[in-house]
Amino acid sequence: MSAPAQSGVQERSSAVRWLGYTLAVVCLVYVLYDIHPAKALHELRNVSWKWVLLGMLFDVISYGVQGIRWKLLLQPFRRVRLSHSIRAVYAGLLANMAFPLRPGELMRTYLLANAEGISFGRVLGSVGVERLVDLVAAVASLGIVSLFVDLPRRLRKAAVILGIVALVLVVLFLVAILYLEIKMAGNSAGQVGPKRLTGKFMPALMGLHAMGTAPSFYPAVLVSLGMPFFQILALWAMMKSYGLGLSFLAAVVVLLVINLGVSLPNAPANVGSYQFFCVVGLGVFDVEKTSAAGFSIFAFVMLTLPFLFLGFWAMMRSGMSIRGMRERIRELPSEGRKPS
Repeated sequence: MSAPAQSGVQERSSAVRWLGYTLAVVCLVYVLYDIHPAKALHELRNVSWKWVLLGMLFDVISYGVQGIRWKLLLQPFRRVRLSHSIRAVYAGLLANMAFPLRPGELMRTYLLANAEGISFGRVLGSVGVERLVDLVAAVASLGIVSLFVDLPRRLRKAAVILGIVALVLVVLFLVAILYLEIKMAGNSAGQVGPKRLTGKFMPALMGLHAMGTAPSFYPAVLVSLGMPFFQILALWAMMKSYGLGLSFLAAVVVLLVINLGVSLPNAPANVGSYQFFCVVGLGVFDVEKTSAAGFSIFAFVMLTLPFLFLGFWAMMRSGMSIRGMRERIRELPSEGRKPS
């Protein structure tokens, strides 16, 4: 990439980063404005720590499930070691906590590709499939919950938009696989494969085809259900520990609102946006502002803490330092643009 192009990319990245910091500050001001510190401290003193520990355990398990799913998605390319996939997931979470704009997806892609000898593009493609599966699961969860919970109009509208986006992406995914099936069927027996299938995006399509048609794809989709399930259990356990008295279905709604919110440009670790959207989600169930704000900060700290240690352990086991991770993050966007 030329120097002017690099400069332009850096300027855009800097602008988005500062936008994330600005949003974080605005969100925190909203969360902390007009709360009653004495009441918040009283609620904190009455926290049930057995529920806190259980919530932390559920959250850690959820990302272990993600590592299992990732291993299954990459089965067509290599028998990935489960320890490597889980370690890369935890290291990616640390990158998201340490740096703005959520670079953890690229970081974990690099670590697993490097550890297993799979091309960066193929591993990154599997991360894209993960996000698609997660989006479909989120839309389905929101649709099911809406049958039992009276959701605000804006949230129902967001659910409809998400449903349309998910449907379009699923159709595109299926069309890509069908396109490859037709192209490959049109080749003679000796010519089937990438040699006859050329084009700028063909390697990526071949990777999607391999994942989408592999027998391991369906177990991966099934395992995917475990990730949001354990995350909902984690948030519900935190609600129990804080004495909010909300149902499991309420935890589903609050988690979906949080996950939608933190997909925007963010400061490191989603500081600010997590708290803001947690308060917004709890507001659906008429939780008082001080209790919602106190819980949003408490749950954020407790659910983040285990991954500081697990992420640091994973990073060290991968042979990286914080400085090395920062340098790799600067290089990874250009790595992702290279052909597989």
